[in-house]
Amino acid sequence: MARLLVMYRTPEDGTAFDRHYADTHIGLAAKMPGLRSYEISEGAVATPGGPADYRLVAILRFDDMAALKAALSSPEGQAAVEDVGRFATGGVDIYMFDDRPAQG
Repeated sequence: MARLLVMYRTPEDGTAFDRHYADTHIGLAAKMPGLRSYEISEGAVATPGGPADYRLVAILRFDDMAALKAALSSPEGQAAVEDVGRFATGGVDIYMFDDRPAQG
């Protein structure tokens, strides 16, 4: 599986961010072709040392990196990417990677 990890930094207006994310962005991102699962953080994002400078973390799963890249380049993916600029006023960190079970 491949994952798209999106970490949204603390925005200028948290209430407006939450409203736009729930009312608009989830619907856009959920339409990306090949999306297998979509999870978001609930409540405060923290580190072992205390609060983090993030409002929300999203994890989207795809079959493989090729499917993830195809999803992002699709019209639905482009709409979701363009939407980020409308509400992520604190900035966003985006990571893409293949995952596998950890072996001891």
